[in-house]
Amino acid sequence: MRGMADLLVKLYGLPPERAVVGVDVRRALPPEKHAVGAWVGTMFGPRWASEGSVAFSGHPIGCHIAIARVVRPGPASPDPGEPHSNGVLIGFACWDATARGFFGPEGVADAWRRKGVGAALLLQCLHAMRAYGYGYAIIGGVGPKAFYEGVVPVLEIPGSSPGIYQGLLR
Repeated sequence: MRGMADLLVKLYGLPPERAVVGVDVRRALPPEKHAVGAWVGTMFGPRWASEGSVAFSGHPIGCHIAIARVVRPGPASPDPGEPHSNGVLIGFACWDATARGFFGPEGVADAWRRKGVGAALLLQCLHAMRAYGYGYAIIGGVGPKAFYEGVVPVLEIPGSSPGIYQGLLR
């Protein structure tokens, strides 16, 4: 996280949440913890998987996911007693993972970047934080600053690098 400052986001007066055609963005459910964690670990590494695991421990869960809808021919499920997944995980975002009031990490599969999925996840999480009672959110150790600036008004927090990540075990 060296060289990456934190950003401050005012949560009152946020832009409205966004929809992405063919994608469901929603809060993750407890039985999805291991599937989401495995996907995050494979796509983005063990550190982000650890943060995602912490986000699942909150009440409410602070992990939101993006699922691309998949149309499958035939019956909804080969076994009527089993749930049927109608989508593919393509992104995730967390809040209250590294620290209270922090947004992140967030990641979207390469094929789905620049299609609005990341913005939809970010806005849904920020609205959830506002509903939970936060007035501000911190986006810690920001890499793609231009992405965040394009979605919500942000302020760079002076002297915030390396911030909370100082001394992180590698």
